[in-house]
Amino acid sequence: MIRAGRHHLVRTLADLAAQQGLGIDRYTRLKPYEAAGFPAPVSSEGARTKLYDGEQVDAYLRGETVPRLPAGEDDQDLLDRRESAAELGVSPDTWKKYKSDPTLTAARTEVGGVEHWPRSAVRRYRDSRPGRSAAATAGGRPKNTGDQVPRDQVPALTAELLDADPAISAATVTAELGVHRDTAQDALTRLRADRIADHVEAHPGVTPAEAAAQLGYPAGQVRRATDRAGVVLRARHVGPYLTNVAAALHRAGWTTEETAPDVQLPGDDRVVAALVLDGVQAPAPALVWDERYGWRTAPSRRHPITKGAALPSEGEGVRYLAGGITPPPGVVVAALTTPDQLAEES
Repeated sequence: MIRAGRHHLVRTLADLAAQQGLGIDRYTRLKPYEAAGFPAPVSSEGARTKLYDGEQVDAYLRGETVPRLPAGEDDQDLLDRRESAAELGVSPDTWKKYKSDPTLTAARTEVGGVEHWPRSAVRRYRDSRPGRSAAATAGGRPKNTGDQVPRDQVPALTAELLDADPAISAATVTAELGVHRDTAQDALTRLRADRIADHVEAHPGVTPAEAAAQLGYPAGQVRRATDRAGVVLRARHVGPYLTNVAAALHRAGWTTEETAPDVQLPGDDRVVAALVLDGVQAPAPALVWDERYGWRTAPSRRHPITKGAALPSEGEGVRYLAGGITPPPGVVVAALTTPDQLAEES
């Protein structure tokens, strides 16, 4: 996290490279930030963008004792998405679903190109959400009425119910929150899948089914969740590769920002990712990666991923790129610039 009052000291790897007179590519190859004694990042563990405290880095480079950061918690500490999710006791994927709440949108700030929220805003959001008592007052979901709880709040409220009772059913969630049975079932499936995936990652060798049992989820209720957990794990595994491709496309000038692809799990059975190419000289409006067949161009920036399981046919802006399912980033760039030559080589 970024400690209160220190956001102006934050530096990215690009800042550190420039400070030492190096290009970012050379700097990340040399990795001086991995040397013993170099200050630890202030970004959360596993964050795509590493952020550092400039005062600590300057002291290290001068050969001085690296000052300690303030201890304890402060309302003005800035939390990234992982830290915000941890503050609420939910997964980062769940956080994405309700960070658009007006309370959080108004408080959001970017530091080093990364979204952050003050600890006070995250806690204020947590304390202002309608709880079980409000849902119970609504008397469940009356027949022929809409959901009683706003859709973007359902995941967090369902997470609280799941925390209290791992064996909770969709029918109970429906009664507690006053939402449609399908809404409750979808929220439970997604939450359980994320938690099963977390458990598998924390306990190598455990299968999703075994993780579900260890978490206390009834076998008869979690078939879809265990299936989805396998897809979630595959999505996490391929995440660094997709991020590297996005970085290569950014270096080629085809994206204005180095943004990670938008990963989706359509139908809960496959991993698909889309990346909008918004650079002036971009060779296509967007790229789509599907774990079944690899990369293809897409004719639309707005809706690059088509609905349904059927693969779109080539033509009208759609072209499948050579190189296999996970070609190196450089091959993806080359396939967009010299498609005929690469097709012959492959």
